[in-house]
Amino acid sequence: MTPSNPMKLQGVLPILPTPFTDEGAIDEVSLRRLIDFELNVGVHGVSILGFMGEAHRLSNTERKQVVETVVNQAAGSFPTWVGVLAFGAAGAIEQAREAQDLGAHGVFVAPIGVQNDEVIFDYYASVANALDIPVAIHDFPESFRTILSPKLIARMANEIDGVNYIKLEDYPVLAKMSRIQELAQNSIGIFGGLGAVYFLEELQRGSRGIMTGFAFPEILLAVYDAFRAEDRERAAALFDHYVPLIRYEFQPKIGLAYRKFVYQKRGIIDSTFIRPPGLQMDDYTATELVAIIERVGLDLNPNGVQPAVIPPQP
Repeated sequence: MTPSNPMKLQGVLPILPTPFTDEGAIDEVSLRRLIDFELNVGVHGVSILGFMGEAHRLSNTERKQVVETVVNQAAGSFPTWVGVLAFGAAGAIEQAREAQDLGAHGVFVAPIGVQNDEVIFDYYASVANALDIPVAIHDFPESFRTILSPKLIARMANEIDGVNYIKLEDYPVLAKMSRIQELAQNSIGIFGGLGAVYFLEELQRGSRGIMTGFAFPEILLAVYDAFRAEDRERAAALFDHYVPLIRYEFQPKIGLAYRKFVYQKRGIIDSTFIRPPGLQMDDYTATELVAIIERVGLDLNPNGVQPAVIPPQP
């Protein structure tokens, strides 16, 4: 089977955390509330079961529960993309087919942990050929320890039906994005990540949007909408204003704690619980984060979607 997809996916598709109760169980009520919030924001879709979703800490039964809940709550209003991480093609195909059967619109697939281009190519071909939904390559060697060259990525895009997208998170991300576009000749849709630290520059280089965690997705949507409306000056001003928070929130190893803290304070999830091993914030860090949020003019009170605002210049 090969997916038929015209590469129309674009926009802001936040990577979502998986909410737990204080005892560590899946919190389905909070998860449904999180989807409702994203619907109210107006994002173009959601991405679940990535590292931020603690997929590597979930059982197979829990993975299924999360996908079922998100797809059900979204009710077709926007697409759900599901992360796939396995030691081999059989496991990846099993995860991806389950996501497809549960109603997911696509999967973003981590590479196999073998540094061999032919093995990696065959791995993605096996997964894509087993599905009717599109596949996004997840290029994040900092976590996966596998290097995907622009040449290999372009070859997969050009030769494997169904490999339509890439979630690109490999430094130097901007130069790599341009090289992939040059080699692939527009046969792959590129989405940014990396906490949105390079979101504006990625858009300027032709990305289709972003799949990343950020607990104020309405800000990313405002930047995206301004850019797509060809108001490049407003897009840059918005990005520049909020980048101190974007930069601070995207801290390796502890960024998930920041995001769960913000979502909890905003009244969207009930608990900040992270399954071990996972870092939690200390009181000083929490105070520091709140100060940055307030400095850029955002509010942690549970008041729904917040508008992105550019302060008047003195």
